[in-house]
Amino acid sequence: MRVSSLIQRSVISCTIHDHLERAAELMWVHGIGCLPVVDEQGHVAGMVTDRDICMATYTQGSPLRAIPVTAAMSKHVFSCTEDDAIDAVERVMMEHRIRRMPVIDEQGHPVGIISLGDMARAANLGKLPASEVVSALAVISAPRPELVTGG
Repeated sequence: MRVSSLIQRSVISCTIHDHLERAAELMWVHGIGCLPVVDEQGHVAGMVTDRDICMATYTQGSPLRAIPVTAAMSKHVFSCTEDDAIDAVERVMMEHRIRRMPVIDEQGHPVGIISLGDMARAANLGKLPASEVVSALAVISAPRPELVTGG
C-alpha cells in the first residue's frame, strides 16, 4: 500500500515568519495537532506540534505572540512522498518516534500529512495489518528511557 491511498490532502501550514500565536490559532480552528512550517519558497522547513507550543511557552515564559515558530519547531523533518510504501513510512516513524509526517512533492512542497492515526483507521477497515499498527504505536508511545526517573 502506498502513502497516496491514506494521505490527508488538505495541508494547513504556517510560515517561518509566524509566531506561535498564529500556529496555535490554526491548530485550534482546524482541529489539528501539528503544522508543517514552510519557508519563502513553500518548502517544509520544520514541523510544530501543540506540545511544542506548550513547552516553548513554559520554558521561555513568554506569550505566544512573542515566540517565533522557529524557536519551537522541529527543524529536522522526516518526510515522505505519495509513492512511498506505508511500511517504509511506518519504519521511519518507529525509528524516530514520530506520529505524523509531511508528504512532499518533488519540489519539497507539502501536499499532505500522513499520521499513525491514518494507519490505524486503515487497519480498522482491514486495509493494513492491525498488528503492525499496534506495534508502531507501542514503539512510538513508549517512554523514552532518558526521561524515566527512578522512584
